[in-house]
Amino acid sequence: MQISIVIPLLNEEQSLVELYNWIAKVMRSNSFSHEIIFIDDGSTDNSWKTIEALSENDAAVKGIKFNRNYGKSQALHAGFLRAQGDVVITMDADLQDNPEEIPELYKKLKEGKYDLVSGWKKKRYDHVLTKNLPSKLFNAAARKTSGVKLHDFNCGLKAYRREVIKNIDVYGEMHRYIPVLAKNSGFSKITEKEVKHQARKYGTTKFGAERFINGFLDLISIWFLSKFGRRPMHLFGALGVLMFLFGFIAAGWIGISKLWKMYHDEPNILVALNPWFYIALTVMIIGSQLFLAGFLGELILRSKREKEQYLINKTTPNL
Repeated sequence: MQISIVIPLLNEEQSLVELYNWIAKVMRSNSFSHEIIFIDDGSTDNSWKTIEALSENDAAVKGIKFNRNYGKSQALHAGFLRAQGDVVITMDADLQDNPEEIPELYKKLKEGKYDLVSGWKKKRYDHVLTKNLPSKLFNAAARKTSGVKLHDFNCGLKAYRREVIKNIDVYGEMHRYIPVLAKNSGFSKITEKEVKHQARKYGTTKFGAERFINGFLDLISIWFLSKFGRRPMHLFGALGVLMFLFGFIAAGWIGISKLWKMYHDEPNILVALNPWFYIALTVMIIGSQLFLAGFLGELILRSKREKEQYLINKTTPNL
């Protein structure tokens, strides 16, 4: 199979039929063998009934329904597990991603030069202050921190070689950073292509201002994981040893000073009344805890990862 199109969605019943017809038209005109995987992330409208109806009429349409809303990352994870295409395309279900871009993304990926092609919505139809400006700041921080030179990390329209999506683990809220996850897994041939951005036709956005706060927090997390995720002892252990040595030297200096003063019959105070004694003791305790944190992190890395953090309620018969 040439292309798998993975589409996570939440309460998008108004756009699904139009989106399907648009994708099907593009696939037919380019003679692509394909599958369309809709992942219903706990919709409360008739999205799932629409997916079931589309699946009954077209075997290429497959659906997954979550038991409740788990988030876009979990929806993509479920879709990636079941995708069979040589090239996997992700896009949003709100009609803001243009299916006409799929052939060019496919051709660019099939050149063999790249592992991942990310869409770049250079001209956007979103509100400048609430979306465009925060998005530019977010993307600049992501480029600086990750080293991946993309203009639009959060664009849902992306193309991947199958090997990429089968070897990365999208969890939590990391869907924004799939290119970074790919790079950290060794798929560093990443590029971007300017794509058309459509104005939202139905409904309202499912993401509020909190997504930018969460995005920056996730950026810090992924920076830390990329640097120390496979070697936590290198950070926590090193900091712990340094702090313990600092506290130990400070405590030793206090003890030597007391003995010196006792030997020379100089006025002296009890060690317990010296504030530096408590500072040194606290630093030693914190250093020991950091060292143990690094040690436990190494043990956790060697343990089995938890099962998927979502529960599938239904799938279409052809999946």
